[in-house]
Amino acid sequence: MTPVNDIRCDLGEGPLWHPERAELLWFDITGCELHSLARSWSLDEMASAAGWVDRDRFLVATETRLMLFNLESGAQDTLCGLDADNPATRSNDGRADPQGGFWIGTMGKAAERGAGAIWRWYRGELRCLYPDLSIPNAICFAPDGKTACFTDTPTRRLMRVALDDHGWPRSTPECWLDLTADALNPDGAVMDARGNLWLALWGAGKIACYAPDGQVLHTVPVPAANSTCPAFGGADLRQLYCTSARQGIAQPGPLDGATLGAQTEAQGQAEHRIHLA
Repeated sequence: MTPVNDIRCDLGEGPLWHPERAELLWFDITGCELHSLARSWSLDEMASAAGWVDRDRFLVATETRLMLFNLESGAQDTLCGLDADNPATRSNDGRADPQGGFWIGTMGKAAERGAGAIWRWYRGELRCLYPDLSIPNAICFAPDGKTACFTDTPTRRLMRVALDDHGWPRSTPECWLDLTADALNPDGAVMDARGNLWLALWGAGKIACYAPDGQVLHTVPVPAANSTCPAFGGADLRQLYCTSARQGIAQPGPLDGATLGAQTEAQGQAEHRIHLA
């Protein structure tokens, strides 16, 4: 993988290929910035993940709220609070689901144990799905919209849960991939068009691709130790991108914190549109 530009994030996260703009966007959480290949925006608080509503509007998760952010005007309109009465938390990994909802994890700013949760916003309702998590990550969805995956990174276990027709969990999550024996730390993830899960591994400098049965298909080296989240983009959705972080590295290398890209044979899913009503 090679860097897409010269930006180096302290904590890169939330890469997303906007299908209507044909544009890659990502966040530097602790830098309070949103980036694209053409420009950057300064935000008034930490933000980590987003989903697209239309050509110009993003639904962005910040440390206190879900907001509609206009990429052209810079206007910010609060949709609802997100753990707003708890100043110790911020948003983390998140992704839009095939039903038009938005899943978002929160966590303690110092990664306090059990301080976080996974939430879902859907057509005006924000509901806490899974409380008492530490570092929620790897939120992604099967192409048919019937299954969601997520992890609480310190557990090193990827969970899978069945969804109903409206995208709400309809069963208890079950572990389908346990990385404990390999001492791997699961971070962000995305599923491709075939339902394979592409998982960034914090501290390992790679992305691993897993089949739906949990078998490793292959790995992609990432020239940054802390790979954080993958995304597919490009005109044919065969470009694999990955954000990374300089955070926690005493002497960062030249590509630590970079957003990187590489051509793949796999094809991703187009990012799903969020429906406001």
